[in-house]
Amino acid sequence: MTDKLLQFFSGWRRMASVCVALVLSACSGSPGAPDLTPDVDWDVIASLQEGEGRVSWREDVQPIVEKRCIVCHGCFDAPCQLKLTSYEGLARGANPVKVYNGSRIRAAEPTRLNIDAQTPEEWRGKGFHPVLNRVIDDPEAQPADRLRHSVLYRMLRLKQLNPQPRTGLLPPSVTTELDRKQVCTKQEDIAKFERDNPMWGMPYGMPNLADDEYRTLVTWLAQGAEAPPPVEPSEFAAPQVADWERFLNEGSNKQRLVSRYLYEHLFLGHLYFEGNPEREWYRLVRSYTPPGEPIQEIPTVRPFDDPGVDQFWYRLRLYDASIVAKSHLIYPLSAQRMARIRELLIDRDYEVATLPSYELPDTANPFKTYVDLPSSGRYQFLLDDARYFIMGFIKGPVCRGQVALNVIEDQFWVLFSNPDESVSDEDARELSGELADYLQMPSSTQTFNLLAAYGKYWNGQKAWLAWRENYFKEQYEEKGNAAFSGIWNGNGTNPNAALTVFRNYDSAAVEYGLIGDYPETAWIIDYPLFERIHYLLVAGFDVYGNIGHQLNSRLFMDFLRMEGEDVFLSYLPKNKRKEIRDQWYQGIREKREKYFQEPMAWLQIESPIEFKTDDPQRELYQLIENYLGAMAGPVDYLNRCANKDCVSDGKTEQVRESDRIIRGIHKIDREVLREDEKYLGTAPDAMFIRVELADEPDIHYTLLRNKSYKNLSSLLAAGDTMQRDPENDTYTIIRGFSGSYPNFFLSIPYEELPQAVEMFIQVADLSDYQKFVARWGVRRTDPEFWSQADWFHEQYAKEDPLEYGMFDLNRYGNY
Repeated sequence: MTDKLLQFFSGWRRMASVCVALVLSACSGSPGAPDLTPDVDWDVIASLQEGEGRVSWREDVQPIVEKRCIVCHGCFDAPCQLKLTSYEGLARGANPVKVYNGSRIRAAEPTRLNIDAQTPEEWRGKGFHPVLNRVIDDPEAQPADRLRHSVLYRMLRLKQLNPQPRTGLLPPSVTTELDRKQVCTKQEDIAKFERDNPMWGMPYGMPNLADDEYRTLVTWLAQGAEAPPPVEPSEFAAPQVADWERFLNEGSNKQRLVSRYLYEHLFLGHLYFEGNPEREWYRLVRSYTPPGEPIQEIPTVRPFDDPGVDQFWYRLRLYDASIVAKSHLIYPLSAQRMARIRELLIDRDYEVATLPSYELPDTANPFKTYVDLPSSGRYQFLLDDARYFIMGFIKGPVCRGQVALNVIEDQFWVLFSNPDESVSDEDARELSGELADYLQMPSSTQTFNLLAAYGKYWNGQKAWLAWRENYFKEQYEEKGNAAFSGIWNGNGTNPNAALTVFRNYDSAAVEYGLIGDYPETAWIIDYPLFERIHYLLVAGFDVYGNIGHQLNSRLFMDFLRMEGEDVFLSYLPKNKRKEIRDQWYQGIREKREKYFQEPMAWLQIESPIEFKTDDPQRELYQLIENYLGAMAGPVDYLNRCANKDCVSDGKTEQVRESDRIIRGIHKIDREVLREDEKYLGTAPDAMFIRVELADEPDIHYTLLRNKSYKNLSSLLAAGDTMQRDPENDTYTIIRGFSGSYPNFFLSIPYEELPQAVEMFIQVADLSDYQKFVARWGVRRTDPEFWSQADWFHEQYAKEDPLEYGMFDLNRYGNY
């Protein structure tokens, strides 16, 4: 009886709401007032008339948008350029032009939020159409009109009226491919869009919003989608902003050159003040206006481009937007950091008689622009925060890193030359002359010609390698058995000395320490290589550039990758180098030698190390681990365990046992990871695994698939599938998080973990994999999908509140 009464009163309330809405709408005088069309949520309209309180963007709406919207609409690759990390992105709207277009003949006009235009009206002139509503500035607009004229509302409502399945796979009409055809519907086309694509409501391809989330968003839209007030620097940050702006804008030539160098290396970062109790981020920008006045950012495409004015100022601009993991590069500012910069770059005995110009191509060549700055100080500046700068080209000024990442391995280690034995200040001055021309990069070039690339860039690279060959020969003759003194050990305190890069398709991550099984390759980076990587792929890369610019960048990155690998190879016995190197470039060596005849004399310079085993590469890795000590990171018991007695650092027995069990994934038959038609794409690049423990907090792992390639020269081989070598794929297991783009979630009760691992090892085909997923996977259709995603985000925020950002789910699989 009670249930029937509840149903009656619930139905009565809905009927009363509609009746109230009918009367109010009929009296409103708005066009079509009596028309109770299903595209308007009249229950929300009625509640507004009953006194629903004002909904705030910051307090109520933004937290929902962060958890449910920017997980797919957070960067350049957001569908329809609808970037929802800030109110300004919503107000800007959508644009059908794709930022990532590898075939455009002409460079595209930049559309960087808060940089290339400032108001919705300016964005309309750049091809963006509104998604909030077309009557947002009309104080007389009625709530129903605001909803009816809002593309965003209509997409949310479409999902509510057409919920997706709650089990199994998504229907074929809901495609999840990363490069799927996008439909950027406008208000005038929304009715047709709804009829043609009933399952394409928002969140697209994900479970519906919870009722309270949906209601909050719709109420805010009906109330007029009011803009939030501007945010000012906190009391903690304001005086430090003033100190840094004063420092950066000091008037001497030396200071101005140093500030230019800092800007060209930190422009991409999210800067924060150490000790700040708030998560408060800043960007270093060039401004038309001096400190004390509102910032007017100079919108050049690249940081070394001519600002176009004789005088400008470096400013710290508050970054008022939600943080997404894939573009979050953090760099600390403090009094100690300022003192360190002075020590390395300013308080040295040198003069800057004349400031360099902004004329291309010299402005894109740091060896010419910064010839007066001591190279030892520049190199140490990079080493102090090496992970930040390596992440620059891994995360970079892009959100899809296909240009750079297509030419790197899925897992490799990064080490650095010792600054005390690397290129000296005298060598650097030599680099500023004729050698600087050899090191010229195609950062500002928009045309590509293979013969020209051979004649200009490759010949320059060969000349540089010949110079460096003699340099290394002299070094090795002097070092003898003290070979490892040529590798930076972080002075025993800096964890940036050893890094691991994981590449997963067109995204990647950089982690402290030597993680995973011994990789196929490793890089050793010296100052000239470090600087060129930054100016090629960070300072000089234009995501809006044309195909010529992208091909030039890819070709040159191929050269730089091999340069770093060759330094590592130089530590191996000379009679083993070519054999090992050829294994890295199966099927490509003959083509490379046809087009790019590399200087090979360095292969005859004997290594200063005395090897004792038949596997010198593995032995070298172990020697490097011993040499670096604690700077190599904790012992990787999950991936480099020689026996079953490896001791985990887990604090409880359940955690240690979970580590032991999940380590069993390394037993997997590599053949299982094949990519034939029967098994294509069923092993994700990156999975987050939650292990539900009894009587203690759950723990989590990242499972990374390291795909093997026969070669990594994207220009001289016919596509990814011909380069793949799936029989040699591997897995890396990490307790914690790695990567910004999880492809799938698993949630496994502790007592079922042995069975889950064994079943995963035994997977042989698509059918087996789907049975595994049905048991422990969190599919896009799972009613618990959002709660699981929230759990992973909450754990990330607890574990690393500075690094934390929202994960991107654009690549989440439909398994």
